[in-house]
Amino acid sequence: MSHPDDGEADPIRVLLVEDDEDYREIVSSELTWHGFAVRSFADGDSLLSSLDAAAEADVIVLDWRLPTISGIDLLPQLRQRGVSLPVIFLTSHADPAYEKLAFERGALDFIDKTRGVEILAKRLRLVSEAGKLANPEADKPIVCGKLVLSPRASRAYWKEVDVGLTISEYDIVHFLASNVGNYETYRAIYDVQYYEGFVAGQGHQGYRTNVRSSIKRIRKKFCKLDPTFAEIQNSTTRGYRWRGLTRSH
Repeated sequence: MSHPDDGEADPIRVLLVEDDEDYREIVSSELTWHGFAVRSFADGDSLLSSLDAAAEADVIVLDWRLPTISGIDLLPQLRQRGVSLPVIFLTSHADPAYEKLAFERGALDFIDKTRGVEILAKRLRLVSEAGKLANPEADKPIVCGKLVLSPRASRAYWKEVDVGLTISEYDIVHFLASNVGNYETYRAIYDVQYYEGFVAGQGHQGYRTNVRSSIKRIRKKFCKLDPTFAEIQNSTTRGYRWRGLTRSH
């Protein structure tokens, strides 16, 4: 029996962290059938001790509740170790508070396990395709006044100090600074933060609240380093912009 993606030359490579052995085998098997290449781990420690696997993967899928270290605490540890792969949470903890925290920590998606592996497969492809659309030129450092962006490491520096942005926060700053002086809409920023077409469980206009919250966190981190920081400007009708006058590579 053939799977829906026979003929795909380069399968999306997934790292799955799930402590329930039976469920882990089910998800791995179904994703493989859908054309993915899956390597699975029973806990976060196993993944952290095999970070070489991350160099050969495209996306990470985390369960929320894991032994010794939870998925939500595993995510920042991966970032601290230089793993910048997109992360999706696949969890039975579908409470909006968990979803909000996952996005604040830099996850790109949050999926209830009850929705099934077919939905997971679709979302994995969306996340993977969004990553492939990145411009290779983005590897070059970007300078906007006191701001320096290092795309290769997904780090932002203000006055030569790391601002400590999450990956999704970095993506927003990169987007605004790459279009310096131009207002970008709430929807455009939301698409950059997650991926085009993504909708969280906050209603039709929920993305506006999400973007406002993200910008607030970003501003707070910059202001912690520099109380005079005022580079991100807002227009209720037009969105947000980075006001810097110059940008260079």
